[in-house]
Amino acid sequence: MQHHSKFGKPSSLPVKTIAVLSVFLSVIILMSFTFKNGSKISNTKLEMMNKDSVESVKAFMDVYRVLMSPRCVNCHPAGDVPLQGDDSHLHLMAPQRGKDGKGINVMKCSNCHQPTNVAGLNMPPGDPNWHLPPANMKMVFEGRTPNQLARQLVNPKTNGNKTLQKLIEHADDGLVKAGWNPGEGRTVPPLSHEEFKKAWITWIRTGAYAPRP
Repeated sequence: MQHHSKFGKPSSLPVKTIAVLSVFLSVIILMSFTFKNGSKISNTKLEMMNKDSVESVKAFMDVYRVLMSPRCVNCHPAGDVPLQGDDSHLHLMAPQRGKDGKGINVMKCSNCHQPTNVAGLNMPPGDPNWHLPPANMKMVFEGRTPNQLARQLVNPKTNGNKTLQKLIEHADDGLVKAGWNPGEGRTVPPLSHEEFKKAWITWIRTGAYAPRP
């Protein structure tokens, strides 16, 4: 039995096929919208909330707890030698920062820090991009007060030339997330990554206020 269009010509597609195609097209459109407006931070535009210094500072103090943990501060030292261990002692092999943050001469970070964690107790943790901040933008966490660190983090001249949007995206950086997968024998930060990310975004979106000195 043939189906006819409104112009009187035979239609080559049965009604059921047309219905299925319509549903399929709707799903594709919905998926496209979801991926475009998904929940990943890296795809989320910065939408400022009402500025609220109290809420902003409260959120930052949670952020500060994480950034002062050994998993963060060890790679953001005041000097040019990274720190090591849960007590943040100087790295026993005394590697140097180097111009690009990846070591100097033959002693490169990647010699020991592989793309993934080395198996075993207290063995080197890994990431494909393991490094310290570069020499021209050291981004020191060690010894910083909450006021100092908050101001440093929002200043493009001291944060790696990042805008507020780039700061939000940085929460999902692979090396940042490696702090929650440090390998056997090491503690993780005091908040989960999701909790940290929530506090980080709240701090920024409510005004990125610095706690009082």
